[in-house]
Amino acid sequence: MIKKILIVDDSVVARLGVKNCILKDASYEIYEASDGFMGVEEFKRVSPDITFLDMTMPVMSGIQALEEIKKIDENAIVIVITADTQPKTIEKVKELGALTLLRKPPKKEDIINAIAKAKDIQVSKEKK
Repeated sequence: MIKKILIVDDSVVARLGVKNCILKDASYEIYEASDGFMGVEEFKRVSPDITFLDMTMPVMSGIQALEEIKKIDENAIVIVITADTQPKTIEKVKELGALTLLRKPPKKEDIINAIAKAKDIQVSKEKK
């Protein structure tokens, strides 16, 4: 069951947008971080079920943060949200093991669908 969600984005507005989409549909524990480094630290601290991760951030990029998160937990469910939808970015994100990539600003239905996909993955892991 998905309970904890971490949102990592340097934009307060972007974090609020994701949070508003999530909070209207369920009672998740929401955690936030404003850069990649703090995102990795928060990931270690709270062990979220899903992490929403921006790519372009100060201190540590989303790519670097994704690499670090996957070192901590190779099965971590990470959903990338970015304005950078160049093929090389999409390829790198998939190569590093992100569940999916959503274009900024994400639509509510895309966020809800990504969470549903994450729930399906989590349920199949629990059955094994």
